[in-house]
Amino acid sequence: MPISQGLTAKQVQQRIDAGQQNEPAPALTRSIKEIFRDNLLTWFNLINVVLGALVLITGSYKNELFLGVAVVNTAIGIFQEIRSKRQIDKMSLLSEATYEIKRAEGTVELHQDAIVQDDLIMMHRGDQLPADGLIVTTKGIEVDESQITGEATPIAKTIGDAVVSGSFLVSGQAVVQATHVGTKSFINTLSGEVQSGEGANSQLLNTINRIIKILTIVIVPLGAVLFISRLLNHSSINQAILGTTAAMIGMIPEGLVLLTSVSLAVSAMNLARHRVLVRELPAIEGLARVDILGLDKTGTITSGKLQLNKIVPLQQETLAQLKLIVGGTINAIGDDNETAQALNRVLTDPGWQPIKVVPFSSARKWSGVSVSQGNYVIGAPEFILKQVPADLAQQIENYAKDGFRVLSIAKTTELKPDDLGEVSVLGLILIEDEIRENAVDTFRYFQNQDVALKVISGDNPTTVANIASRAGIKHSDQLIDMSSLGTDIDYDQLVADYTVFGRVTPAQKKQLVLAWQRAGHAVAMTGDGVNDILALRQADCGIAMASGSEAAKSIADFVLVDSNFDAMLNVLNEGRRVVNNIERVASLFLIKTMYSVVLSLIFIFMNNGYPFQPIQLTPISVLTVGIPTFFLALEPNYQRLSGQFMKQVMTIAAPAAICVVTYILVIDLVGGVQFNLSYAETSTLSVLLTGAVCLVALLMVARPLNRLKIGLVLLMAGCFALIFIFFGKLFSLEGIFNWEMAVFYLPLLASVYPFFYLVQEVVGRRILARINWR
Repeated sequence: MPISQGLTAKQVQQRIDAGQQNEPAPALTRSIKEIFRDNLLTWFNLINVVLGALVLITGSYKNELFLGVAVVNTAIGIFQEIRSKRQIDKMSLLSEATYEIKRAEGTVELHQDAIVQDDLIMMHRGDQLPADGLIVTTKGIEVDESQITGEATPIAKTIGDAVVSGSFLVSGQAVVQATHVGTKSFINTLSGEVQSGEGANSQLLNTINRIIKILTIVIVPLGAVLFISRLLNHSSINQAILGTTAAMIGMIPEGLVLLTSVSLAVSAMNLARHRVLVRELPAIEGLARVDILGLDKTGTITSGKLQLNKIVPLQQETLAQLKLIVGGTINAIGDDNETAQALNRVLTDPGWQPIKVVPFSSARKWSGVSVSQGNYVIGAPEFILKQVPADLAQQIENYAKDGFRVLSIAKTTELKPDDLGEVSVLGLILIEDEIRENAVDTFRYFQNQDVALKVISGDNPTTVANIASRAGIKHSDQLIDMSSLGTDIDYDQLVADYTVFGRVTPAQKKQLVLAWQRAGHAVAMTGDGVNDILALRQADCGIAMASGSEAAKSIADFVLVDSNFDAMLNVLNEGRRVVNNIERVASLFLIKTMYSVVLSLIFIFMNNGYPFQPIQLTPISVLTVGIPTFFLALEPNYQRLSGQFMKQVMTIAAPAAICVVTYILVIDLVGGVQFNLSYAETSTLSVLLTGAVCLVALLMVARPLNRLKIGLVLLMAGCFALIFIFFGKLFSLEGIFNWEMAVFYLPLLASVYPFFYLVQEVVGRRILARINWR
């Protein structure tokens, strides 16, 4: 059977056997193998393994317990990421694009990985080409190849022209015969970069990674110098190894990166349950930082379900004649956008045969056809006419104020993309749309969270402003018609003055986003069509509807699987929960890091042994950091973001570290000299006071307190006390029920809270507050 009629089942199988089958879409998540590799093969895990091997030499096997903590942390990270991966993969199947393929047995709907060479792919406006091909049938299309060439100007294509995978149809329809599929297609030579562009940026992860980068430079040389100094101060090699190991594992903020990654993965899994597909995990954080939300009217504010209200004749044609002209024109053009579908549902098709077609373009705002009866165009009056007569402009304005989308049907002497010749407007077409259910409540919530809403649409600004007002968007009366502006546009002034932008071209949408970003705003952009691609790509966070075009979905950070914008409330809240909670608990991880680095530097020059053994850090790490941060990181916390991660962290971490170092020096210099305490006793008291300081820091971090948080802190404090009472020998701790020791350490314990508060006031409020942490 000829290829023009579609491949037979036998021909399809022959191509599959020959390896001429398309590639599946790039996975949004890492493979199981990659998850295990990236969680196991880390710099800090390597350090832990080396330190564990050194401790093994000493024969003090109980000091290997720190490896157990590292193993548990890694196992939790792997488990949570795999769990999230399965949920996200399941959700991504629902948003994957399918294509209509013309086969010998009829038209079938297939995923892109089922397409084989020579398949006939039926492409529609907004579709992304899954393979290289040749155009077999079309009335005229325009293709956006900006994903490949970087040029955003649509390129006209006709029968026999080649098209490449990764490009989008911005107008028209076509049947394309696949010529290169799979690894041979052009898109695959670009290593998938055209699909996703640059990865989402995470301020949180970037800041944490900067801390980790500094530590990787410091930890090994500092540990080596400490080890040598211990040997020079006549410590045994076993004591030197245990002291150095304790210092180095104390510097490692074990679990901080893990907790951040797990929190983002859990959020992605939670969002998948709310029918939101997250394409980039850091984008969850990105949306939480957004303070400008650009809304596309159709599909976001409104449902996108258009219907024809009425047709208004302006010339000598009767209503019946005009309906016949509109029906003939829209069917001959062959567009399949929402407006065309609304007209096709109610108008009769007279069966006009097109001679030439100019398909709809978001830049032109009109489509047209040349038939034996003449040239007809349908589109925005402002774009069809060089100058709209005053009386017609007033009539259009009145309809727009009533919330109608106003199109015109016109007859022209020419039909060129840039020249219509003489234009005679035959009538107006009134299209109406409906506000999305719950849109008012959703927008009110965003505005109450200090997220400014801006409406960017290709429709008449008065119509858009009317709909925005009905949806409860503030300042919707501040509107501008972008088509009325010249080429020299001051976008920075526009974004400062207006809320509703109408008659916006795709290029102008991008420039508006750029202007907000130049003003220091974090911008999210919603969209569902090819006209939104440039703005979605430019925005800090792109949000697409699953019912929209594949072009929009392929570059968005979030895809709303049910095309329900209300789900974005969950994304905003999840992002804020992650960022706020990680900002809050990160200080607990860094307390140990900070005092370990300072103590290592100090004890290089002291005769006394390092105050901790590796096993003694375990109760501090687990009970004051590991367990409580797991619960605190997952609690609801939807406050506005402070935007000052390091300042928030240092306000608690720096005073706590100062307190720990001060108490340990007092214990070593006063307790060891004045009270003649042994190394085992001073080491025990160092653990006791360090734990007390960290519990006070935990209490500070847990604010605002409630019953559950108070219970959590008390439980951790109780468990910490039980370590000394019942499990002292296991953790190399001396008994503390000794009155000679008690006379020394009880006043120190009583001073922990007031001393911490005093240091925080001096350091946190007066010194740290003056530092620019940006």
